Amino acid sequence: MDRLTKEQRHKNMAAIHSKDTKPEILVRKFLFSRGFRYRLNHPLLPGKPDIVLRKYKTCIFINGCFWHGHDGCKYFVMPKTRIDFWQAKIERNKERDSENQRKLASMGWHCITIWECQLKPKVREATLESLSYTLSLIFLKNHKVKKYELHEKDSLIAAEPLDI
Repeated sequence: MDRLTKEQRHKNMAAIHSKDTKPEILVRKFLFSRGFRYRLNHPLLPGKPDIVLRKYKTCIFINGCFWHGHDGCKYFVMPKTRIDFWQAKIERNKERDSENQRKLASMGWHCITIWECQLKPKVREATLESLSYTLSLIFLKNHKVKKYELHEKDSLIAAEPLDI
């Protein structure tokens, strides 16, 4: 049985927004501080990704563990009331997420999903550093930047580029 009245529950659920959530803002502030520039909720891309980095041809989805059914996560607990409704709703969300990511991949876009639980204080720094590292690798792969290797006796002028 729900501890809240029907009106209280309605008010709580209505206060939940799909844009500008705290996890989204955390990721956006991190990316901006590291020099990454992005667009928000690009309307022409499937699923209107939360963050779009055109230079990296990458879309970032920041998913709430409950709303997107994060399997195996302690923050995803199926409600005890209206079970059929919630199971169907969460399953539809998961199917829609998969379909949008398939469409984006077929268009040549990289998709990164960050879960709400990955932005909790204990693991936040590791998650964000991993995101930065992944974006750097995508950039290097997409732009075929030459990497130089120096030998002990070589000078910078004599260094030879290596293909990555």
